[in-house]
Amino acid sequence: MSEPSPENVLFVVLDTVRKDRLGPYGYEPDTTPGLDEFVAGDDVTVFEQAVAPAPWTLPVHASLFTGMYPSGHGADQENPYLEGATTLAESLSREGYATACYSSNAWITPYTHLTDGFDDQDNFFQVMPGDLLSGPLARIWKTMNDNETLRAVADKLVSLGNVAHEYLASGEGADSKTPAVIDRTKSFVRDAETAGDNWFTFVNLMDAHLPYHPPTEYAEEFAPGADSTEVCQNSKEFNAGAYDIDESEWAAIEGLYDAEIAHIDDQLTRLFGWLRETGRWDDTAVVVCADHGELHGEHGFYGHEFNLYDQLVNVPLLVKHPELDGGRRTDTVELIDLYHTVLDTLDVQAGVPAAPDEESVPLDPTRSLLSSDYRSFADATEPDPGQTAGPDGTYGFVEYSRPIVELKQLEEKASAGGVALSEESRFYSRMRAARATDAKYVRITRVEDEAYRLDDDPGETENLVGTGDERLAETERRLSAFEEAVGGAWTEPGDVDVTDDSLDEMDDEAEERLRDLGYVE
Repeated sequence: MSEPSPENVLFVVLDTVRKDRLGPYGYEPDTTPGLDEFVAGDDVTVFEQAVAPAPWTLPVHASLFTGMYPSGHGADQENPYLEGATTLAESLSREGYATACYSSNAWITPYTHLTDGFDDQDNFFQVMPGDLLSGPLARIWKTMNDNETLRAVADKLVSLGNVAHEYLASGEGADSKTPAVIDRTKSFVRDAETAGDNWFTFVNLMDAHLPYHPPTEYAEEFAPGADSTEVCQNSKEFNAGAYDIDESEWAAIEGLYDAEIAHIDDQLTRLFGWLRETGRWDDTAVVVCADHGELHGEHGFYGHEFNLYDQLVNVPLLVKHPELDGGRRTDTVELIDLYHTVLDTLDVQAGVPAAPDEESVPLDPTRSLLSSDYRSFADATEPDPGQTAGPDGTYGFVEYSRPIVELKQLEEKASAGGVALSEESRFYSRMRAARATDAKYVRITRVEDEAYRLDDDPGETENLVGTGDERLAETERRLSAFEEAVGGAWTEPGDVDVTDDSLDEMDDEAEERLRDLGYVE
C-alpha cells in the first residue's frame, strides 16, 4: 500500500441483493440513484466478477471477519458459531481503532460470535425485543452453550431469528430498522472522532431479505398494485413444490424486492451525504457489497438455498479507495479478499490471536485489492486453500454445507402440501464450486455435478458435465485441489435432532422459553 490511505473504513453489506438489480450493473428501473452517483466518483471501482464464499449470511460474514473460507472458520448451519478465530474487529481494536457493527440480521449477534471484538454493536433485531436478547435469552444461551448435552438445542435456537423473521415479520420488519442503523452509525462516528479515534464501521442492511414489505412510498413506485400480504413470502413453500407462482405473482414479488432495494439506496445515500457534508468523505474508504443474492424462480428456485447459481454467488462489489484506479474491473475477486483490503487500508498486520486457542489470519498482500501483488498467489508465503488450488488467482471458491434450518422448514412445507422429498436430492446435499470468469464447476454430494461455460452460457442453462470440455475439466481439477487443501471432499453429516432427552438438564426457564418459541411441545 502506498500513501495516502484513508484513516477510516465504512463497510456496508446489502443483504440478499443480487448484482443485476442495481443501477451500477445496468439495471434500468431507477432503484439505486444513490449508488449510481456513488460509482460516478473517480476513486470508486465497480467489480463485475466478485465471488461470495457461500450463498448465505452466516458463513459469508464469518469469512469477511476472519479471512478464512467456510471450511476454515467452521460457522454454518451444522455449527452456527464462529469459534477459534480472531476477528477483523478484534485485530483493529487491538491497534486502537474504534469499531462498531450495526445490523438487523439475526445471524450477526453475540450468540454466533460474529460481533466479537466490536467496541459497539446493536442487532436491531427484527422480531424479538432487545430486552429479551440481553435478558433471559442471554442467560439461557450461556447455560446451553456451557452444557455439551444441550448444544444441539442451542444449535436450533441460534436459528430462531431467521426462522421467526420468515414466518412473522411484517411491514414493520427489516426496512423499518434501517433508518435506525444509519442513525446509530452516524452517532458512533461522531463519538469516535470526539474521542480522537479513527474508526471501522460495519453495517448490514436487511431490507431485501424475505419477506418483502417495503415502505408504502417505495411499494407504490416499484410495485404498484402489489399486496405484500397476498404474494408468496415463504421460499420453502415454493421450493418444496407445495405452491406454484405464476408470472403475475413473480412480477409482484420482484417489484416488492426492487422497492426494498430502493429504500436501502435512499438510506445509504443519506449516510453518504452526511459524510460528505461533515467533511469526513475524503478520509473514509467505503466498501459496498452483498453477502449473497436471491433467486426469483430462476432454475426453479426461490430464495438463496439449495444451489450455487451465479444469481447467488456472483455478487455486487463497489469500493471507494484512492489507491484503486476506479472504473470497472472484470477479473476474479473473492469477498474474503476484503478482510485483507481493510487491514491494508488501516495499516494493520493482524496475525496475533486474541486468545491462546484461536487463529488470526495476518495481512496477505496477495489478497489485498490495494497491492501490486494482488492475486499473485504463487507469491503467497503461507497459501490458504484457495491460493493453493488456484495459484494464478483466477478462481473463486464457494462452499455450502447442508442447510439444516431450511431443510426443517422445507420438510414441513412439503408434508403439509402432500409432497414427498427424496433424500437423494440437492435439498440434502452439500456443495462446493470453483468459479472463474468463463467457467464454473459445482460438486454436489447426492446428485449429478454441474458445470457451465459462463462465457457462452452466463445464465447457466446447459449442464456440460461429462461432455469433455477441457476448460471445465481444468476447473474441476482446481476444485479437487481445493477440496484436498481443506481436508478432502464432503462427507455426509449425521442428523441433528432435538429430542425430549435433550431437555432433561435444562432449567425450567429455558425449557419454558423454548416451548413459547415452538421448539418443544
